[in-house]
Amino acid sequence: MSRAACIERVERFFDDGGLFAELARRVAIRTESQEPAGRPELQRYLEDEMAPSLSRLGFECRVFDNPDPNCGPFLIARRSEADGPTVMTYGHGDVVRGYASQWAQGRDPWKLSREGERWYGRGTADNKGQHSVNLAALRAVIEERGRLGFSAIVLIETGEETGSPGLRAFAEQQQSQLKADVFIASDGPRLSAAQPTVFMGARGVMNFDLVVDLRAGGHHSGNWGGLLADPAIVLAHALASLTTAQGEILVPEWRPPSMPASVRARVAGLQVDGGPDGPTIDPHWGEPGLTAGEKVFAWNSFDVLAFKAGNPEQPVNAVPPRAAAHCSLRYVVPCDPATFMPGLRRHLDAHGFAAVEIMPSGDPMAATRLDPDHPWARWAIDSLRATAGREPAVLPNLGGSLPNDVFAELLGLPTIWVPHSYPACSQHAPNEHVLAPVMREGLRLMAGLFWDLGAGKTPAPLAP
Repeated sequence: MSRAACIERVERFFDDGGLFAELARRVAIRTESQEPAGRPELQRYLEDEMAPSLSRLGFECRVFDNPDPNCGPFLIARRSEADGPTVMTYGHGDVVRGYASQWAQGRDPWKLSREGERWYGRGTADNKGQHSVNLAALRAVIEERGRLGFSAIVLIETGEETGSPGLRAFAEQQQSQLKADVFIASDGPRLSAAQPTVFMGARGVMNFDLVVDLRAGGHHSGNWGGLLADPAIVLAHALASLTTAQGEILVPEWRPPSMPASVRARVAGLQVDGGPDGPTIDPHWGEPGLTAGEKVFAWNSFDVLAFKAGNPEQPVNAVPPRAAAHCSLRYVVPCDPATFMPGLRRHLDAHGFAAVEIMPSGDPMAATRLDPDHPWARWAIDSLRATAGREPAVLPNLGGSLPNDVFAELLGLPTIWVPHSYPACSQHAPNEHVLAPVMREGLRLMAGLFWDLGAGKTPAPLAP
């Protein structure tokens, strides 16, 4: 009974096809949370797949209705032991739409397939593959040690891909059932496929629409062109006022007030690389004077995700009546999102764009960040280093967004995320996949981490 034996056990599970078989079962359940007709599949994922799997590991499981009656359920699974800290882990069973007709080489998004080192299927990277790794690592510790050596809470939701509706209200209702000392979970990509990564928070995100709606209908561009204001041109100029031509943010309220020295020390030298299948970074885009790591992990970014005027599919010779842009602002701690839209309104008005309407779109996700020098962060980094035999990339927060504020702020937990995907995984796109070597190493890392959690050398538990 040893740490090394536990890691060898989880390696055998991978090499014998155990993880592939478990993930194949889970990928086959079409848990598209954007589709109202898919609600029964969300329930089935929790009741028929996850609850039985966790029950076999000695967890007491219960599926709960979402406080939002239009959204999918939650699963809480608990295994209590007499000694050690309590860890909470998390995953989401829902996925984005399959887009089956767009997958290459006849791949089926609902059937896990293996091509070389790649495992293809919807949810492999986001997030079924990731929480499957973590639960397999928990099982390896139980089998090797005979117990965990700590208590564990597993929370699985089914609405993350639609913004986690109901999660905060559910966590408020279940605070006593979700009381823990530390949060350890997996989502998002590593910094690169070759480098184990740990992050302790996430950038926030606020989506909104900018709309210029000038009249009831279109009018012939020959008869009226030059006489009627073109809403697309007005909106294009309004958007151009928000950043420089190189993407530097010009709205004062959208700019972080500072970059803490401890954060800069961790991210300034990071090599951000999507690998051979990822995009090439534009070095002159974004905030001048910042490294790539600082731009994506320690600064704010603004993007226009969609822009529409007229009928792009079948253009006609008419001045369109309306133009709209769907926009996204990613932001870091300590920015105050309550200032973002009032600041945008002041900026647009000051630049002569009073005709541009601002329309919120969806619920924002808050920015969170745990100091890399926090005792639980240092403990996790030491464990990952010991297993991997090399230094992990340490990110104070992920560049993307997660509902981490529910765990970090509402539940008051130190949050540790160890991702098992990589930047070029085609997450949210056709041909989503994971890399087998990354999954295998993920099993090793998490088995070591959970073994160490039960070894009695963790930071002091929270006071009762």
